[in-house]
Amino acid sequence: MNRHPSSNVDVCVVGAGPAGALVANRLADRGADVVVLEAGPRFDDQDEARMERALRPDVPNHTVWEMGGERDVFSSSGDRFYPLNASRVKGVGGTTNHWQGMVMRLHERDFSGENLGSAWPLDYQDLRPYYLDAERAFGVAGASDNPFAPPREEPHSMPAFPPSYSDSLFAEACEQVGVATHSVPNARNSEAYDGRSPCVGYGTCKPVCASGAKYSADHTIEQAEAKGVRVVDRAPVQRLETDSSGKRVAAAVYATPDGEAHRQEAEVFVLAAGGVEIPRLLLLSASDQHPDGLANSSGLVGRYFADHLFAGMGGVLDEPTRQKHVGFITTESHQFYDDPGQGTREISATDADLAPIKLEFLNYAGPSPVGEALAANEWGDALLTSLDERYGNHVAMGALVGQRPRIENRITLDPSTTDDHGNPVPDVQWSLDARTRRTLERANEIQRAILDALGADIRWAVGPENTGPAFHHTGTARMSDDPAAGVVRPDLRTHDVSNLYLPSAAAFPNPGSMNPTLTIGALALKCADHVTARL
Repeated sequence: MNRHPSSNVDVCVVGAGPAGALVANRLADRGADVVVLEAGPRFDDQDEARMERALRPDVPNHTVWEMGGERDVFSSSGDRFYPLNASRVKGVGGTTNHWQGMVMRLHERDFSGENLGSAWPLDYQDLRPYYLDAERAFGVAGASDNPFAPPREEPHSMPAFPPSYSDSLFAEACEQVGVATHSVPNARNSEAYDGRSPCVGYGTCKPVCASGAKYSADHTIEQAEAKGVRVVDRAPVQRLETDSSGKRVAAAVYATPDGEAHRQEAEVFVLAAGGVEIPRLLLLSASDQHPDGLANSSGLVGRYFADHLFAGMGGVLDEPTRQKHVGFITTESHQFYDDPGQGTREISATDADLAPIKLEFLNYAGPSPVGEALAANEWGDALLTSLDERYGNHVAMGALVGQRPRIENRITLDPSTTDDHGNPVPDVQWSLDARTRRTLERANEIQRAILDALGADIRWAVGPENTGPAFHHTGTARMSDDPAAGVVRPDLRTHDVSNLYLPSAAAFPNPGSMNPTLTIGALALKCADHVTARL
């Protein structure tokens, strides 16, 4: 394709994931001339070889989406190793190419800072109309039956997916211990919606939805292109250049596969490249006017990196549980979100200071039957008998726990290691505090009570010592009213640079404990309205 710059551009968007796609599409609706620069490729949704790799349990998820190699090198010098490439995707659609697809709104207590500290300079009501618009754009199936969720304006776009068979088993145990359950809003079609088919139950949701029923941002990119938006793939932005005043971005300098460098000029620039690449690009854009990095007069670019931590527990029952029939979560409990220390009939209360807990009932516990078959040294009836004995009676629970943002957790540059264009790679400096550890222990306590009531033989647990991230990168360009306390204003414009906007989880002052993509979508649509108003 022609990867030379466009002329007379109103807005240059960096990144073609959900934030960039929604910004570009809404701006196109308002008549703006938009160019999107995407570092990765455009994927072929009919790529049968990709689907075959996705089905093989011995193939790491990140390699299915061509992550790894010199382009994606990173460092992790913090207390805990952070496996950055395990879940991100560079390419049109971004990480929504293989996300879980769960879409929840943050709670009022998240915005106020009561749950995790660091209040937002917005409240729930400010984002409420944009949450609804984002749900319509994604296509969300939900029952609107969550008694712990913030208030809604209207039902979800589609009916919820029914509870799975194992959900029904968990429901009885939860009733016994006094835990309320409810459906999960999913950005996947329970019926035909927005030109995409309903879910047909392949069960390969992560890493590949072969039917297109699960939302991915390449769908919105196609809609934007039909309205005149130009998308340039394999065009990684190397730095942003400002004008002589240092107060406006003049151009995005990007590379192309032929080894050339180009300058894309525009009236407004929108960085939508995620919570790691956004601070990296701002730091790479240091200049005489911005010696510590672009938009970094506060010194907080890259600071306050936070993620969600996983707590889990699982085992086996003396009966079939029908796991692996559904590739996504259909039941959760947010009972312990705003009040994680509360007691129930079978779970003791605790007075400890805790983070929000989002409980999940997993539909994909136990070994993969495909993996078991491939690893077995058996054939025919003998193999079938072995599979019957090893597969089909597993159950498991998960949970997300949010971190309180801490200034020492950060994304910075590692000048000792460079990428395929000679730029310093991102260095993730990440650690856990005592409050997060206590909350992971609390999540395990609740999970154990439910699994005991279910009669499960518990075989494994993930808690404070062996936890891992959910790969929800937040907080590295935080939102604030005070320029000294953050990087972007409540309208998503940077404090220091008058035509630079950052609609991203990077702007989250705290991450809550909910999956972040719906909030990212809401911020993107809000940002597009602010950009429209200034054009």
